[in-house]
Amino acid sequence: MLITPSGMAYEEMDLRDIVFVDGEGHVPAKRSRKPSSEWRFHLAAYHARPDIGAVVHTHSLHATVLACAHRPIPAFHYMVAVAGGKDVPLVPYDTFGTDELAQHVAEGLAERNACLMANHGQIAVGAELPSALELAHEVEILSEQYAKVLALGEPHLLSDEEMVRVLERFKSYGQHAQKA
Repeated sequence: MLITPSGMAYEEMDLRDIVFVDGEGHVPAKRSRKPSSEWRFHLAAYHARPDIGAVVHTHSLHATVLACAHRPIPAFHYMVAVAGGKDVPLVPYDTFGTDELAQHVAEGLAERNACLMANHGQIAVGAELPSALELAHEVEILSEQYAKVLALGEPHLLSDEEMVRVLERFKSYGQHAQKA
């Protein structure tokens, strides 16, 4: 996989700074930068989900607020289905850069395309980088909306039956849906 380097500002990076990590977690190039400390959960996501081609991890403001409050995103809005299920789950906390956190992330992404990481942030996956980035953006929007709904009181959640209908409709939604 290709991953950003550890502790380097994005605006200071260029293509030569991106780090190659092989399927066993090794960085073969001697002159390579050190990979992100989160390479383990990126690699775990690829191993758990061979159907994905990109992973985006961020500490976006509202998703991180919910993650620190240990709040998954329930079906308060039908767009929660963009993550591939009836909610955006929260995976348990573990120290950054550990195999334990990587295992939590792999489990959280087993049946979803995005999840919140307790006391950490969010992760989103996609077939390609633009789709993973777009999903991370959507999760941040949903996180902001949900946090604001919580400020008003208890949210009214959509039923599991409705979310099943929404997920079915999402299969044919948009320009990239498979043609029937």
